[in-house]
Amino acid sequence: MNSDAPASWFDPNATTFGDRLTGAREGAGMTQAQLAKRLGVKKKTLDGWENDLADPRANHLSILAGLLNVSLLWLMSGEGDGPGDPAEAEMPEGAAELFNEIRDISAQMTRAASRLARAERRLQTLIKGQDA
Repeated sequence: MNSDAPASWFDPNATTFGDRLTGAREGAGMTQAQLAKRLGVKKKTLDGWENDLADPRANHLSILAGLLNVSLLWLMSGEGDGPGDPAEAEMPEGAAELFNEIRDISAQMTRAASRLARAERRLQTLIKGQDA
């Protein structure tokens, strides 16, 4: 960022998806390795996203937004609910660990919901195959 940037920690007109992802991850107190593990992707994949070398698929975008506690709109465009100024984020002792646990549970539930939807589609396909 340059010195012409606004007072907030990011400029929505100048930041890229990778900049926002990196800032939100750092604001959440996670390393690339930790976030990659929670997403079920390789660290190299996450690094590519943060460096704007590749874009995540839609299912990863929604999980990222949930894990990083930002809106999907903010993650994609810089508009909407972002992580706020990291300098303002003072939490009581132990709160960060609880937030991380909640994020982990949320990510697990999202992955489980995706698995359930896939299983339901396979079952419907099998049932339709028997009707024919």
